Amino acid sequence: MKKNVLEYLEQTVKVYPNKIAFTDGTNGKSFNEIYNAARSLGSFLSCYKRSLILVVMQKCPEMIGAFLGVAYSGNIYVPLDANMHQSRIAQIIQKLSPTAAVCDEKSAEILHALDCKIDIFLYDEISQTKTDNEALNKIRRRQIDTDPLYIVFTSGSTGEPKGIVANHRSVISYIDDLTSILGINESTVFGNQTPLYLDASLKEIYSVLKCGASAFLIPKSHFMFPAKLISYMNEYKINTVCWVSSAFSIISGLGIFSDIRPKYLHTIAFGSEVFPINHFNTWLEALPNVGFFNLYGPTEATGMSSFYQIDNSSPPKEVIPIGKAFPNTDIFIAVEGKEITEPETHGIIYIRGSGITLGYYCDDEKTNEVFIQNPLHNNYREIVYNTGDVGKYDGQGNLVYVCRNDHQIKRHGYRVELMEIEKNANEIDGVTVACCIYSSRFDSISLFYSGELNEKELLISLRAKLPHYMIPNLLTKLDFLPKQDNHKIDRAELLKLTEDMLNG
Repeated sequence: MKKNVLEYLEQTVKVYPNKIAFTDGTNGKSFNEIYNAARSLGSFLSCYKRSLILVVMQKCPEMIGAFLGVAYSGNIYVPLDANMHQSRIAQIIQKLSPTAAVCDEKSAEILHALDCKIDIFLYDEISQTKTDNEALNKIRRRQIDTDPLYIVFTSGSTGEPKGIVANHRSVISYIDDLTSILGINESTVFGNQTPLYLDASLKEIYSVLKCGASAFLIPKSHFMFPAKLISYMNEYKINTVCWVSSAFSIISGLGIFSDIRPKYLHTIAFGSEVFPINHFNTWLEALPNVGFFNLYGPTEATGMSSFYQIDNSSPPKEVIPIGKAFPNTDIFIAVEGKEITEPETHGIIYIRGSGITLGYYCDDEKTNEVFIQNPLHNNYREIVYNTGDVGKYDGQGNLVYVCRNDHQIKRHGYRVELMEIEKNANEIDGVTVACCIYSSRFDSISLFYSGELNEKELLISLRAKLPHYMIPNLLTKLDFLPKQDNHKIDRAELLKLTEDMLNG
């Protein structure tokens, strides 16, 4: 049984030493290069003991080598990106009080400008350190699977950043299940979408290391030009993608499949947001032989916790379920301590299993709010994660995501689920992507969208689909909806825009 994620790399490098593991298309690193650099960097950092080490770099294969180097040193890596806003980097540093940072030259300049009181090292220099096998072996002998591996910060935080601490066990459990479900092997060629400082990139990073696959780190700019993106995927024969749903919707909404299609894709996994059924149908029509998987799960449970593989011959007609829990995970729905098993009955989604992380760094209050005793019993201590998501079961026993608990509001005496408004808007022809926002300050529902319809046409269509109390107060058409770095819709930015407009 594995107890350290480095075992993935150590086994794979023996089989595929010269195979390119990670590349952006021009700068590639083989498993052997990643292995040697990581052990050199780990030797250099071995003087620190269970410390927090920032990895602040541009998105590149070397960044992954830095993660693994910190793991070899027995310390905890904290991935950040040189393109993050400097105020957020400063916030995170203040929260963590890290000991050192591994950087590229641009990132080092940023940290120096922030006057960080930490040791700052250049990756290109310390990755050339002579490997100290004795020091690395001594560290490994003391490591166990519950040791922290990394701290990642939740995307889109509007207040003080929350750092989620994951350990080796949770990552190993997640990756072993994910690779089995998606059928990942040595022939898999990933197209990575998300920044490496987000937990979503675990799918590519550790699946590649485990299976001897390869991953292309697709430049962020390509997602602004879908034809260029698909040409890139075809050029490098990318066959597997795990993206947020809105990244797929942007491509299908532009009708680009009449001109170009991904020729090599055989596995598509999507998640983090609801995939509008009309956009999914466009992808299914264009790629009828591809395996489609809907994945669901929070950062607090390491990654994805449930999956639903779509039957292409009989796809869902309204909403795509989130399916069943991963093999070493249990998901249940409960209300006020009572488990819900009846179909179509709403409740809060809870997750338990070895994928549950260690909580929020230096924040017992927030940790204890959501990492709680299993509400179904008090017989012994069992921590589960309260997702804050509302879910239900369909008639086939599949889990279905309904909405965020904080996306349910009361309006004119009626319970309104914002996701239902959003879902109906996304199903209207001429809408590329829509997002529904509620401002409690103004007691106002706003709908932002991109597409061909004007606001009056959309309003007419919504009135034909929704009851009067669900019609938004404000409809606003944008060329593009604002996105976070992981391509999720930036709801916090839309809320700010809503309240700015309502302020007049």
